[in-house]
Amino acid sequence: MDSILNSTALSRRNLLKTGSYLAALASLGLPGLSFAADMADWAAAPDLEKAKEEGKLFNTYGMPDSWANYGEIIQSLGKAHGFAPEHADTDMSSLEEITKFDAEKNNAVAIAADIGILFGKVAEAQGVVPDYMPPNAAKLPVGLKGEKGGWVATFTGVPAMVVNADVIKNVPKTWDDLLKPEYTGKVGAVNAAGGGGTDIAIFLAWAFAHGGSDTDLLPGVEFARRMAPQYTTASQNAQTLERGEAPIQMKYDFNCIAAADALKKKGINAQVVIPGVSVYAPSALMLNRYNLAKMNVAKLLIDYVLSDEGQVLFAKFGARPIRWVLGDLDLPAEAKANWLPDADYAQVKQVADWSKVDMEAIVTAWQEQVLGG
Repeated sequence: MDSILNSTALSRRNLLKTGSYLAALASLGLPGLSFAADMADWAAAPDLEKAKEEGKLFNTYGMPDSWANYGEIIQSLGKAHGFAPEHADTDMSSLEEITKFDAEKNNAVAIAADIGILFGKVAEAQGVVPDYMPPNAAKLPVGLKGEKGGWVATFTGVPAMVVNADVIKNVPKTWDDLLKPEYTGKVGAVNAAGGGGTDIAIFLAWAFAHGGSDTDLLPGVEFARRMAPQYTTASQNAQTLERGEAPIQMKYDFNCIAAADALKKKGINAQVVIPGVSVYAPSALMLNRYNLAKMNVAKLLIDYVLSDEGQVLFAKFGARPIRWVLGDLDLPAEAKANWLPDADYAQVKQVADWSKVDMEAIVTAWQEQVLGG
């Protein structure tokens, strides 16, 4: 546990301090930190001809083809605008992506990255996202987009479980079921210490499921402590799920659906469970402010993910698109073919206002009361 705690030194508090330090350096006009003239170009509409050339090599962080259908989304974007993107992705946590954007400011690589919704404010504080607001962002309330743009909510995930039912014959149905002795050493570990949005969302789901909320985390802390003996030492991935080394894994519902489908194609029985009370947790797309060479295709991308066409592509994968969640988009029946039954979501909660959720408080509760407790 100590090694996990030590590896999370780049907390939101540290990022905020770092952001202030970098801003101070920039104000001194030091070499490599003055982008003012080119940064102003972010406010302009995308240049379609330039975007065609920029989009041929399409580097991203945390947006593999298999994540919420980003592979098809990026290819569809290229088809719509007359270029064939070669998509290359490096998988990272939300915090790693923000840190990487900043570290590469003088030699930017990625065009964009997928982040958990709570990391939008961190990206803004760190200054890594541009002042570009896509047209359909007007449909999103505060808390689901950057103050001046640069990131927007895209779709929602619900913390759920995927279970290798050939290994686990008695499939758990609720979070509390995971505490049963029969599951000891068989559950993929959760670490909400601040690196990634999925585990933070799972922690919030535990809080809500046990009478707490995004501001009352103690019930989630108490449950997290009780979960510690249940974890396997194996990593959570497709291979450990298939081999039964981590036969119960907690992920967003759309990733659980994809993982279960992959196992079923191999003749392995798998089940996806929405474990009673959970939460709708939005993901977001953030643009890399420092990648000036790719700014036009970046603008097209963030425009596209909020378009009707882009939102439908998220839905096809099993993710509930943010505009549908907000009641702003009707989806055809075929777009919801991979969704779990609506009845499974009867107890899933909405967070009232994501702009008021304090990620630092969540991370601190995990570090000090779960790991330190």
